[in-house]
Amino acid sequence: MAIQAVLFDLDGTLLETVPDLAAAVNAMLREMGRPEISQKQVGVYVGKGAESLVRRALSGAMDGQVDADLFRQAMALWNQHYELLNGYKAHCFDGVREGLDMLQNAGFKLAVVTNKPERYTLPLLKRTELLPYFEVVVGGDTCARKKPDPMPIEFACQQLGVNPDEALMIGDSVNDALSAQAAGVSCWLLPYGYNEGNDIHSTPCDAYVQTIEEAANLLLTEQGTTA
Repeated sequence: MAIQAVLFDLDGTLLETVPDLAAAVNAMLREMGRPEISQKQVGVYVGKGAESLVRRALSGAMDGQVDADLFRQAMALWNQHYELLNGYKAHCFDGVREGLDMLQNAGFKLAVVTNKPERYTLPLLKRTELLPYFEVVVGGDTCARKKPDPMPIEFACQQLGVNPDEALMIGDSVNDALSAQAAGVSCWLLPYGYNEGNDIHSTPCDAYVQTIEEAANLLLTEQGTTA
């Protein structure tokens, strides 16, 4: 069936957010008397939500575990700092606004499906003036489970009133691809985002695109639609 809705990941797909995330992580680490980590390393740790980011930053490992009390302290500090820093340096990647304009003008239903908690997702979309593009926003705590579970994408499709085979997911990581595939939704991946340090081309998907604008052009061409 023809695509009627396009779902987007947020961090690393629509917005470059690592500078703000790194600033909050390092403010947390400083308060806890721990050494700071590089912005590049924070980018590797991004992908599975705020809790995972904090655990990885504390443990220095992708699958590291930390003491429960220490984690609660760290999470509270990170939330405190990120609430102030969220959106301060975040900006759209090249081609994002152009692509969103094309898709919106062509009549596609648009949604965000992210692992970022709602309390940060909505203010970030407002501050970057992206919120008006989207009919539905699914945060990391909107559903009981996050990507790579299919639940958030399935929920977004339900809210938009489309079947999975009428939707396309555009993201930057294996979490987006796995979630989409499990939900029965097509997935295109971008090369510039946050894929936990791995080359995106090692992740199977339906297509690789360089920008959101390129994705919009490809989708419009495939469907014979004009913006």
